[in-house]
Amino acid sequence: MTETTVIRNADWVVAFDKAKGEHVYLRDADVAFEGNRITHVGKGYEGKADVEIDGRNRVVMPGMINVHSHPTSEPLRKGITDETRSPGFWHSSLYEYLSTFENDPDGYAACMQVALAELLMSGCTTVADLSIAFDGWLDTLADSGIRAVIAPMYRDARWYTTDGHELKYDWNKENGRKGFEKAARLLDLAKQHPSGRLSGMVCPAQIDTCSPELIRDSYDLAVEKNLPFQIHAAQSVTEFLEMQRRHGLTPIQWMESIGALGEHSIIGHGIFLDHHPWLHWTTRKDLGLLADSGSTVAHCPTVFARRGITLRTFGGYLRAGVNMGIGTDTYPHNFLEEMRCVAMYARVIGESVDDLNTSDVFNAATMGGAKALRQPDIGGIAPGFKADIVLLDARHPAMMPLREPVRSLVYVAGDRAVNDVFVDGNQVVKDGKCLTIDLQAASEALQEAQQRSLKKVSKLDWNGRSADELAPMAYRTVDRLN
Repeated sequence: MTETTVIRNADWVVAFDKAKGEHVYLRDADVAFEGNRITHVGKGYEGKADVEIDGRNRVVMPGMINVHSHPTSEPLRKGITDETRSPGFWHSSLYEYLSTFENDPDGYAACMQVALAELLMSGCTTVADLSIAFDGWLDTLADSGIRAVIAPMYRDARWYTTDGHELKYDWNKENGRKGFEKAARLLDLAKQHPSGRLSGMVCPAQIDTCSPELIRDSYDLAVEKNLPFQIHAAQSVTEFLEMQRRHGLTPIQWMESIGALGEHSIIGHGIFLDHHPWLHWTTRKDLGLLADSGSTVAHCPTVFARRGITLRTFGGYLRAGVNMGIGTDTYPHNFLEEMRCVAMYARVIGESVDDLNTSDVFNAATMGGAKALRQPDIGGIAPGFKADIVLLDARHPAMMPLREPVRSLVYVAGDRAVNDVFVDGNQVVKDGKCLTIDLQAASEALQEAQQRSLKKVSKLDWNGRSADELAPMAYRTVDRLN
């Protein structure tokens, strides 16, 4: 028999009105789920109840959806790429740093566990994992309890530089094709995984490292299998200029020309469109192409803000009709902090509070993500939706005085208010602690992995620089005070 859990008399429920396609607030309501599906949202539940949870002093809301993440690598770079400089590449960290501060196979699982625990404890219940496949990848995701969309990356070429300002490409299309075929097999394995919480995404890594044939075949596979398709595009000035040099088109216009824009498409970052002021470009087509094609932009503000780079602007993309999702492209994998950054940076760069509403951010973190991942039964609290549920402590001092739950959560309380989290009907966070991952042990293993990485830096850097030269400490370290 499937167990039924009832959250009774919740002070607030961020429920989903299916008829109008929008979130609403319910007061003093019950939420019931049987197995992995929500069966009741409203007052006076009188059905079966195997487990009862007191909803008084609780806010019940849907789990957040992360459409872009690199959990096998990014947590390792904490304290390293916080404020790195790369003047030859418009201060993007992509070309001099990401291939220099590398994780190793022994560190992948620990790195991922740290990221997944942070996500779960910040109310994120679904993650798109853009990683290079490794042994045990799918089981590590499944064991965490999260709902995961694997996106095994592959490409035809790797980046490299020999001088810190010219980007070069080492092409090997045979390896790209092998990577594509391996990824296709992994997508099938994810669908068949016994956890029932894994699915797949087709993911050629970057627009400038993949041939048009590889991108077109990838998009065709996504359409054939009804999967999302994601590619990093319009993520740097260097990439924009390279694509224009090759094809005479912006990255977005070139994707449209080869038939790789559509409702399956997720553009990782999509910052440097033809209207971005850093480019001073001659067209204004890109936003319209994204909107008309039904594509999604995966917006990850924190990692770019560290380099002084922002989307222009989140509200502007929405007004143009572009579906927006949110991701954590860097550490920390604190999804609620990322949502706060979405709102703050949009208003700063748009020079107006009117650039967006808090509801726009929450919608992107839920409905926008569900649409992008082609999973319409997540991201909402309503009968028939998956039981991906977050309970907030309405009595937490950071949530009080409580007049407006979502604003209080996003702008003030953040993950401090996250009390309990359920994914697919199973509890994965209790009293703010992750039940499925030993975060302390994973963090200690990640510390060791970072130390191994730092020792290799000078051998990987084009100019033989050490970790301290590439990423200087905030203060000098001394043996004693004078």
